[in-house]
Amino acid sequence: MPTIQYEQEEQQVGCIEGANLRKASLDAGVNPYNGVNNLNNCSGVGQCGTCVMEIVEGLENLSPRSDVEEVYLADRPANFRLSCRASIFGDVTVRTRPADGVGRGSNSLVGAVKALFGR
Repeated sequence: MPTIQYEQEEQQVGCIEGANLRKASLDAGVNPYNGVNNLNNCSGVGQCGTCVMEIVEGLENLSPRSDVEEVYLADRPANFRLSCRASIFGDVTVRTRPADGVGRGSNSLVGAVKALFGR
């Protein structure tokens, strides 16, 4: 059974293999959203880019980045993931709501333009 270690929350939870990181986090009472994004999010369908988590350890234990993530996270490090698009296949340690995760030009239209036309 894979485990998710939440660095800031100092909490560890188990989940089934293949579980969605966002859903597993919410089920464990861990909020992936920051500020107004608690109200203004797409409920996990990969349309808003607000559920960003930084994978501190175990990046290889998640599904590969999706095309949607490549667009929304075009100017973020490879260990930044949209939790709604990441499936868990082994132990991971995550940092929820990383300081550079959302709202600095990586998400939505700006990220799409950067991904399509270069950085």
